[in-house]
Amino acid sequence: MTTKEEKVHQVFERISGQYDKMNSIISFQRHKAWRRRVMEWMRLQPGDAALDVCCGTADWTLSLADACGQNGRVVGLDFSENMLDIGREKVRDEALPQVELIVGNAMELPFADDSFEAVTIGFGLRNVPDMDQVIQEMQRVLKPGGEAVCLETSQPEVPGYKQVYNMYFQRVMPLLGRMFAKSYDEYAWLQESTMSFPDKDALKARFEAGGFQNVWYTSFAGGAAAAHFAYKPEV
Repeated sequence: MTTKEEKVHQVFERISGQYDKMNSIISFQRHKAWRRRVMEWMRLQPGDAALDVCCGTADWTLSLADACGQNGRVVGLDFSENMLDIGREKVRDEALPQVELIVGNAMELPFADDSFEAVTIGFGLRNVPDMDQVIQEMQRVLKPGGEAVCLETSQPEVPGYKQVYNMYFQRVMPLLGRMFAKSYDEYAWLQESTMSFPDKDALKARFEAGGFQNVWYTSFAGGAAAAHFAYKPEV
């Protein structure tokens, strides 16, 4: 693993037990609503196959399973075994035999070309060493016409709000990490990855460079988060 991969892996192994709670605190409970909205826009049908890259504790994976149904196939992939252990408890509680959670690297997805109708990545693209390679891998494993969706933090454009947002991520979020997860350093690092992430138009261009077409995005919370939708060309 590269230095960044090692650092990210260590961070998520350490914070796994508090990850779900901290996501709700940091986003003021909005991350679940954003994901529900994204699911409404996705093209998934019962019986489809879907892959959730950097699935973490598998919340989005479970939403994909609801959309694909019992006859579908849903795979959640993450490189943190501790995060996946929490996800596996959720899968068992929901009794979802169509869901499989596996350890894997987003940079080298262990699937054949043209395997899935949909591939998602939620709040994970900012943490990979080479996001362009991950985007290309997502495109590779999609079936022709398949849909990739990326839900991520972004940069607000509104003057004033942008300054407040930056202060929140730089100063407040690490303090929340210390208060609720005993993890100041880990959450200080996570805000660094957020602040250096491409803006919405730049990320759109990267999906287009990765072989996708008809790429579009929508913003949440005044631009603090965004969902990008991209489509693999039909053969």
